[in-house]
This record gives sequence, structure tokens and C-alpha cells, in this order.
Amino acid sequence: MHDPTRLYTPAEAAAVSGLALKAVNNAIDKHIVDIVRPAAAGRRTSRYLTPTHLVCLRLEHGLVGRLPVERRQGLFREVAAKPDAKRINADDLLLVDIGEARRQVAERVRDLEEAEQIIQIDKDTLAGEPVFKGTRIPIYGLVAMLEAGATPEELIAGHSKLDHRKLSLARLWAAAHPRRGRPKRLTDFGFMLKSTTRRSAAFF
Repeated sequence: MHDPTRLYTPAEAAAVSGLALKAVNNAIDKHIVDIVRPAAAGRRTSRYLTPTHLVCLRLEHGLVGRLPVERRQGLFREVAAKPDAKRINADDLLLVDIGEARRQVAERVRDLEEAEQIIQIDKDTLAGEPVFKGTRIPIYGLVAMLEAGATPEELIAGHSKLDHRKLSLARLWAAAHPRRGRPKRLTDFGFMLKSTTRRSAAFF
């Protein structure tokens, strides 16, 4: 059961809602969704979003370009005021399925929480690279390989502790926690491209 009081960074909100990070920040800048500013010290960002914001951002994914900003703002205020509503009229001709948006967000939040449970950062393992617990399989390296064209089947064949579910969670986790600074090269993770058409991985 996910924590209804948890706050999410814009990157986490983007990964859960399906919006690009730039679009999430744009929605915040235009006050389409409001933000929470926690008082806790040591926060890396002053922009945090609630679970209700995630639902609104999921709706924003489908409504941008279909409703003006002012109407979306009003709709999202209504969503926040009616947490049990299944459907809300966005205008005379558009009925928005709030219940489905909540279901989709809840599923993605559960996936993110599962990813956070099986991925760890330990300074004694690969110098603090995020890895699956009990392995030396680098998360950012996996995602880089997928983005470079490697197939899930190729990566799974390269390591017995990988499966399709873990690859999906790795992508979600990496989207929610984008690497800061200059991206590493594939070879920095111990990966080597064997050809321009097929790619395989050699894990630590």
C-alpha cells in the first residue's frame, strides 16, 4: 500500500504521470498544478507534488491542447476537491474519467515503490552506482544499453538475475532519478558494443 502522504519530485512525477519532465515543470510554472514546499532541511529541490498532483498531471497528459489553461486549472481544482469522484465534466462535451487516471497513477506509484525496494546505492558497490540489490548490475548502464538499441532479451541472456520485470523497473527508476552531471559512456559501466546492429552486455 503506497503512502498517501508522500511527496514527489518533478522527475518522479514525470516518470509516474507519463509527462516529460519539461512538461511537468511547465505545468508548475503556469500554475496548472500547485506545488508543496516542505520545510525539511536538506531538500535538493523546493518543488514537490502530492499524489493528487500526479493524477492531475496524468490528466494533463491527455488534455493539453484540448482545453485552455484556465479550464484545466479549474478542472484540477475540482479533482482535488472531489477525491472520490469517478468522472468530472471538463466542458459541455468532454467527460473526464478521473477514476481511470487514479488507477493508472496508483499502479505506476506501486511500480516505483517496488523499484526503490530492489535498487540500492552503496558506496562500497561500484563506487556508489545504483544497482539491483545483491548484484553488481548498474541501473543506468542497463537503461543506456536499452536506449542504445539492445533488446531486453539480449540483456536478460547476459545475466541470470535479470528479467523483463526488472528491466521495466530499472527504466522507471532511472526516469524518476535522472543522473546528475555528464552521462557516463557505456564502457564506464563495463558494457561493450560488439557490432552496430546487435549489442550484448558483459556485466560485472
